[in-house]
Parts: sequence; C-alpha cells; structure tokens
Amino acid sequence: MYVVESKGGAIACMLLSLFFLGTWPAILAMLERRGRLPQHTYLDYSITNFLAAVLIALTFGQIGSSTPEQPNFLTQLSQDNWPCVLFAMAGGVVLSIGNLATQYAWPFVGLAVVEVVTSSITVVIGTTFNYFLDDKINKAEILFPGVACFLIAVCLGSAVHSSNAADNKVKLESMPTDHVDGEKPSNASLIPSEAGLNDVEGGNGPAHSAKAGTAKYLVQLENRRSIKVFGKNTFIGLGITFFAGLCFSLFSPAFNLATNDQWHTLKKGVPHLVVYTAFFYFSLSGTVVAVILNIIFIYRPALGSQKTSFRAYVIDWNGRGWALLAGVLCGFGNGLQFMGGQAAGYAAADAVQALPLVSTFWGILLMGEYRKSSRRTYSLLFSMLFMFILAVAILMASSGHRK
Repeated sequence: MYVVESKGGAIACMLLSLFFLGTWPAILAMLERRGRLPQHTYLDYSITNFLAAVLIALTFGQIGSSTPEQPNFLTQLSQDNWPCVLFAMAGGVVLSIGNLATQYAWPFVGLAVVEVVTSSITVVIGTTFNYFLDDKINKAEILFPGVACFLIAVCLGSAVHSSNAADNKVKLESMPTDHVDGEKPSNASLIPSEAGLNDVEGGNGPAHSAKAGTAKYLVQLENRRSIKVFGKNTFIGLGITFFAGLCFSLFSPAFNLATNDQWHTLKKGVPHLVVYTAFFYFSLSGTVVAVILNIIFIYRPALGSQKTSFRAYVIDWNGRGWALLAGVLCGFGNGLQFMGGQAAGYAAADAVQALPLVSTFWGILLMGEYRKSSRRTYSLLFSMLFMFILAVAILMASSGHRK
C-alpha cells in the first residue's frame, strides 16, 4: 500500500484536503438555495462519497506488496480486527450525522458561520483528544497557540454573522412600503405564497432579476430555496450547528483509535488497521446511516421542507451532477486528511478544519454572501479570514512524525 512518509507529503495532503473539504459544503448549500430538496441532494452525495473511499482503498491501499506489519487493503478485510473496525465505523456515523445536520443549518445561519462554529468545536475538542492519543508527537508550544488563533477566528466569525444580519435587517426595512396598508414588510410577512413559490420554481418569476445583496434579492432567495427561514427562530439553526460541531469533534479521534489502537483492543499479533481499510469501514457506516436517515426524511421531512417520494428522488436530475461532485470531493478530502494524519499526527491534520476559509470564498463568489454589506462587516470578514490563515500555518507547523 502507499504510505505518506514525509512531513512535506503530509502537508501536501492536508492542503489538498482543505480545498476539497471547503468546497463541497458550498456546492450543497448552492443546490439548497436553488430549490433542490436536501433529501435528494444528500442521497446523491452519499453515493459518490462512498465510491471515492472504495476507489482510494483499491488503488492506494493495494499499491506495493503486502507485509505482516502493513497488509494491503484486501488482505486486511479477512483479519480479526473488529474492535478497531468498530471505532472506524463509529467515526463514520458521527461524521455523517454532523454533515447531514449542517445541511439544515446553512439556510438559518449561513454557510460561513456554520463552518466556522463547527470547525472551532472540532479543533478545540477533537484536536485536544488527538494530541494525547498521538502520544504528544505534535509540538504543544506551537499546536495550542494555533488552537487559540482558531478560537479568535470563531469570535470574529460570530461578529461577522451579527453584523451581516444587522445589514440585512436594514435592507429589508428600506424596502418600499406596502401599497395596501403602508407598512414596511417584516421577516414574517415576507414568507412567500404558494403561488409565488410555484412561479419562481417554474421559471416564471423574477428569480434572477435582483442584484445580489439587495433586499429584493433576499426575498427572491427565500422564494426559491427549499428550506424556508423567514419568520423562523435563528436559534434553531444555531442549535443544529453546535450539535454538528460536537459530532465533528468525535470522528477524527475515533479514526485515530481505529488506525493506531492506543487502547490496545486488538489481539496480540494482529496488525493495526491500515488507513485505507479504516477509511473503507468509516465511509461504509456513514453511507448506511445517511441513506437510512434521508429515506426517512423523504417521507417525514424536517424543518418544514417539502415531502417527497423515492420515485421523485430517482427522476430528480436537476442539480444531480453537482451533488455527485460534492460527494467525490468530500470522499477524497477525508481520505487525504487521514493519509496526512497517519504521517504527521491527527492533531496537525485537524488543520483542515480551517475549511471555512475556502467555504467563505465560495460563498462570496458563488452565492453573493456579504454583497453590499457595511464597511464594518467587510473589516470583520477580512480579520476572520486572516486569523484562519494564521491558524492553519501554526497547526501545520506543529506537525511531528509518527515513529
């Protein structure tokens, strides 16, 4: 099998993983804003996410000869390593649930803020666990200042969200007064009607006429998107975000235990799970959970999203290519993160949790987030992105080398 042995190779894996893991959330968020049902999107995403793991296992996991200490992927499938397999599968379950939860948080809180908060929780909890599980191979004097920088970026991210929300409120209040009663529209009054929704989704409404960042654009976005947020409590989204962050903080330590067996659960003479075998079981369990939950959500939708059917999912090709691409990016992003972590330590590999840096870029470029915002919002946004860059550099500098 192919093993990343150098620090430079590990950092290269983490940088590429950072780009992939920061891009796929933007694709799924874009599809939701275009009106595609999250149940349909996540099922498509889950299929290619698993296929990416299988491809990685059958290629990188089969390169070279198999040895007793480092067996190839297919060789290890028949070995008695179930305690570590269960750790890998547990990691896959919590990651899948966390990813599914973020899909319902993005409409309420926004892509950039959701990714910032969930990543910060992952770094603070997950990186601390990994530091001790890895027998402190990372330089603590560098690692934990990096974690502190991440926390500062989180605070700045929260300030960005608060400032941008205030900007949007001003935009909506500045809309022309209602011709009937002369009152300005509130969030609750801007909830689209059934007829208006059908017009927009059918291409008859002015879905693309407003410029990004304007009040008219915000209203049209609400008409178009699949999860309606006007008139709903924002704390719903924040609660989902914190739940997702807790799930994310557990998957990397679980994978660490699966590949390194720090708790000595394997029988004497049984080799540790190689990263490719662990990643296969990790992705398999995550896919099974995702399929089960989303089939349930098809018939019992969450947060007031539209009820659908399995037949409707099968024939829904609108945006399917993008959803399949997102699954490929996430699959390869996770695989690269674990390959780099095996060489440099999973605490350093958690530097990819700076993925909001990438997600924010795509959010601005693809979805017009923060367009026509105030100077204060732009200043906070720049400060947040700068702090993320600094955090990534420091966490990568802390990487050691596993013996």
